[in-house]
Amino acid sequence: MWDRILDRLLRDLFATGALQVTYPDGTTRRYGDAGARPVRVTMTDPALPRQLVLNTEIALGEAYMDARLTVGGDDIEGLLALAVTNSARRDRVWWREIGQNLRRARRRFDQWNPAGRARANVAHHYDLSGALYDLFLDADRQYSCAYFATPDMTLEQAQAAKKHHIAAKLLLKSGMEVFEIGCGWGGMALTLARDYGVKVLGVTLSEEQHKIATERAAAAGLSDRVRFELRDYRSVTGQFDRIVSIGMFEHVGVPHYRTFFDTVHDRLKDDGVALIHTIGRSTPPGTTSPWILKYIFPGGYVPALSEMAAAVEKAGLYPTDIEVWRLHYAETLRHWHDRFVANEDKARALYDDRFCRMWRYYLKACEVTFRHHGQCVFQYQMTRRQEAVPLTRDYLYPADRPQRMAAE
Repeated sequence: MWDRILDRLLRDLFATGALQVTYPDGTTRRYGDAGARPVRVTMTDPALPRQLVLNTEIALGEAYMDARLTVGGDDIEGLLALAVTNSARRDRVWWREIGQNLRRARRRFDQWNPAGRARANVAHHYDLSGALYDLFLDADRQYSCAYFATPDMTLEQAQAAKKHHIAAKLLLKSGMEVFEIGCGWGGMALTLARDYGVKVLGVTLSEEQHKIATERAAAAGLSDRVRFELRDYRSVTGQFDRIVSIGMFEHVGVPHYRTFFDTVHDRLKDDGVALIHTIGRSTPPGTTSPWILKYIFPGGYVPALSEMAAAVEKAGLYPTDIEVWRLHYAETLRHWHDRFVANEDKARALYDDRFCRMWRYYLKACEVTFRHHGQCVFQYQMTRRQEAVPLTRDYLYPADRPQRMAAE
């Protein structure tokens, strides 16, 4: 029965591209464009058709992790791209709408991240072995979207370009005090202190990140200018000349947006500047993939610009610049995936084969979403006074900027 139901659902879903499915009983069926080259999928678990009907996204990811579903040539990118492009069609499939409505109904619960829950959510992902992240990140451990100012940039060059692009938007002067909300492994804070002469307070909820960032500051001789604290951003007091947050806002959750931007307002000096760098969606407010919530980023959510803007307005902050990066993160994820695959034996030694399949699925699923499903990156600059930044963006693009970026 479940094979027949899944067969009907797949016939409704796939209007472009082609999918060939071999069911657990050995039956093979084809869906989509008859003239297209199909992505070939084989299911070996008799329970999988039922699971895919009842909870498609969770079941698909778990089946790939467990090798109960295999893809010809391990073309998981092809499968996910096919699924995403068909799911995003304007003529929405009725059974997809039911699942979306159920997810919308519980999204405030999924995104409820008070301090204690936020700490547990962060530990789930960021307190994994530091050796894992060394396998696919750049040497500075930048775990956010790189900035490919030119297409031929290496990952290291593009991550350095990202940091300096953000620094330019912060309009830094030597001696300023900077508050970094979500400091990661310390790379941004150390760059700002070393290259721009500022003092930085960086906060994180990850014990692993805090430990490594503190060690890096000491090794660089910057402990007198950079301080990392294991604490929630909401508990910080005082005011700062600049506030920066890179790749942390995705973990805040819509119920806490007003608190986040109220904190930015209250921690920012009257002539201060803040820059929030976050993954965003070009579509209206939505929900997070249940597989991503369960296995990768519990409590995570990618905001629509309308959701951010409403909270910024209510906090009394002035939006002074909004920049949208489109395929930069897709390229970043491609680099990360390829590096991870090249080091997969080392990752398997740290964890196991199931973890490696999960991580490859995660990286490719995210890349495909940026390429085919409207995700992007927002860089949202804001102030308490509109005169705090220049009236044009010329200051971001001095004549020698491309040469300086390429030299990094």
